[in-house]
Amino acid sequence: MDRSILSGILSVSASKFVALIVGLLSKPVLARLLGPEQFGEYATVMAVQAIFMIFVSAGISDGVRKYLAEDRDGDRWKASVIGFYLRTATGLAIGGTIVLACATYSDFFATVFSSRFSRYFYVLIALVITAQYWEFARKSLMGFGLERYSEPLKILYSVSFPLVALPLIAAGYGVIGAIIGQIVATGLAAIGGLTVLHNRKSLKNVFRRPPEGFPRREMLTFNSLSIALIFLLMSLYHVDILMLQAWVGGDEVGYYKAALEFAEFLWFVPIVFQTVFVHSTAELWSNGKTEQISLLAAKTTRYTFLLTAVMSIGIASLASEVIPAYWRYGMEPVGPLLLLLPGSLGFALARPILAISQGNGELRYPIAATGVAAVVNLLLNLILIPRYGMQGAAVATSIGYTSMVVLHVWSARKIGFDPLADARVGRITLASLITAVPIFGLASAITSVITVPYVGTLPVSILVVPPLGLGIFLLVAISVRAIGALEILEILTEFPDPIGALANTLCKHLRRLKVETGVGEFFRP
Repeated sequence: MDRSILSGILSVSASKFVALIVGLLSKPVLARLLGPEQFGEYATVMAVQAIFMIFVSAGISDGVRKYLAEDRDGDRWKASVIGFYLRTATGLAIGGTIVLACATYSDFFATVFSSRFSRYFYVLIALVITAQYWEFARKSLMGFGLERYSEPLKILYSVSFPLVALPLIAAGYGVIGAIIGQIVATGLAAIGGLTVLHNRKSLKNVFRRPPEGFPRREMLTFNSLSIALIFLLMSLYHVDILMLQAWVGGDEVGYYKAALEFAEFLWFVPIVFQTVFVHSTAELWSNGKTEQISLLAAKTTRYTFLLTAVMSIGIASLASEVIPAYWRYGMEPVGPLLLLLPGSLGFALARPILAISQGNGELRYPIAATGVAAVVNLLLNLILIPRYGMQGAAVATSIGYTSMVVLHVWSARKIGFDPLADARVGRITLASLITAVPIFGLASAITSVITVPYVGTLPVSILVVPPLGLGIFLLVAISVRAIGALEILEILTEFPDPIGALANTLCKHLRRLKVETGVGEFFRP
């Protein structure tokens, strides 16, 4: 894997890891303070905001990453891209606030959901502005390859939100307190991001006309196609929550959201790949390096499958113990979670494939693939939610998610690369089936609990099963040649010291051992 891409992945991974830890600590507190009904209302408001921001952002985040990464006429090109997208972002943010204010004033949300939602969306208007500039600043920095600046801002956002939101919720502000937390967190991150961006690349270009021949039409076409693609993706994320709120409501939406939060842990690594690959592969596509792209896609699919397979086994084995202790909602979210896991695994595999396709700029096939999955998801939710509630939503969403990987493999081959060329699906599946037996056995055998101050009792299995399960899985995966021991160490050499230095030393010893003894199968990539 290219070193610049890998450094970007490591930078994004660090911020995602911090965000994951902060989320693990803060989300159960948020859910308990709000209660299942208000937690469901908050999830609904944020789902509407995410879909609405698709049209406000108008593909700006993907466009600015893609075009900044391309090498066209040096710094003058990059300055013009920044100016064009900043002007566009500002105009759309102003328009978005007007549209949202009018929709709320006309009681649209009160009619669709309940009267309480009107006051939520009045407060949400401010989030349109802060989220727009935060997204623009972060994705612009990534387009320049400056993940070392963009990702600390992600950490700032992740930490600021609970620090502001939780005291407000505890003080009795409920869902509005959570929304204010989002506004403050995105506002701080936006100010920081725009300041860094201005210091690195002056934002004065927002007032300058782009040079003759600047491809506005090409960029606007890409933005328009990105809107369609992102809208279809967001429908996969949020249509189940919105339908469940409209047709069922009450505590069940909160329970379902709790299940989704756990299922989405599988997306940690794939989201990192997806975040980096749009702009990183855009540069490779523009330089005609299709062979390198195919190799990157094949390795990424295999690594994603390996990691998400073992994570899904671990989550499934611990679900009945961990979820009641974590959310304090009892066993209600466990059933939907188990139904969601297969689909979340499929969606995890589709994410990096989609990002590489986006980097190419040819969005017809990704839109078609995502559109079919979105229609399947929508129809199944329409059929199953009225009859089966959150269980029906889980089944519908899982099938919709699973279809994504099949459809996007087809899309990738149409564009010109094969993500399954080195996927080793059979070997990874075999390793997963073998490993599932000891992992589930460990989870069942360990029944003791520990008391954590301010948290309560937690099952000991949550501390024991993940590291032991991962170790067992890696040994089995190496044994069936789903991955090589040397291959793992070569990846670890790119990590910061002391991990990188230790892995580099071990790599040298293993290569020497391989040459001297002629043993190859164990070390084979």
